[in-house]
Amino acid sequence: MNLHKLILTNNACYKAGRTITPKGIMVHSTGANNPNLKRYVGPDDGLLGKNQYNNHWNQDRPGGQQACVHAFVGKLADGSIATYQTLPWNHRGWHAGGTANDTHIGFEICEDDLTDATYFNKVYTEAVELCVYLCKLYGLTEKDIIGHYEGYQKGIASNHGDPRNWFPKHGKSMDTFRADVKKLLNPGFTPPPAEPKKLYRVQVGAYSVKANADNMLKKLKSSGFDGYIKYD
Repeated sequence: MNLHKLILTNNACYKAGRTITPKGIMVHSTGANNPNLKRYVGPDDGLLGKNQYNNHWNQDRPGGQQACVHAFVGKLADGSIATYQTLPWNHRGWHAGGTANDTHIGFEICEDDLTDATYFNKVYTEAVELCVYLCKLYGLTEKDIIGHYEGYQKGIASNHGDPRNWFPKHGKSMDTFRADVKKLLNPGFTPPPAEPKKLYRVQVGAYSVKANADNMLKKLKSSGFDGYIKYD
């Protein structure tokens, strides 16, 4: 997973400041032929590329709508695939159009014209890995993952068909998606080695008392950040 963070602090959803205890994950797809993350995430951080229309979601009500998700999966300016976290994971999003906003983390996969198998397989894999990450973070399983259309069937989301409008075109479904998440959550499963890449880490504290380090790590995770303690 290629995870980045750009919180949409100008969005009215973020400014509402409500939090949830995540009990599930809802998978969305954007419904528009634009695979570029810069369409939804901004301003440009040097990786996204410039959105010449400035119509990304980092504004009060993008397109006049009350909408905001926890993450987007799509293309960076260089054509590679990434995930951008856009709300703290425990923030109440505006993605489901129903009570799932109170319980589910929601993320969007940026659609293209729905015919490019190479692009689909890359974002599908990225989305699976994002769900594995979130399941581990909040003690969830593949059974806690639903598509937007399944949320509608359960009466907890608005009447949308995503991502069922896209997945079957490439031989996938929410059932195969959950099965692929389960494989990675299985302790006996060894994923293929990832390509090496540079990592830049930021130290947020140094403590002589372990309890103080534990408290800082807890604060980080409650704010939606990942982290770890290194003993030296």
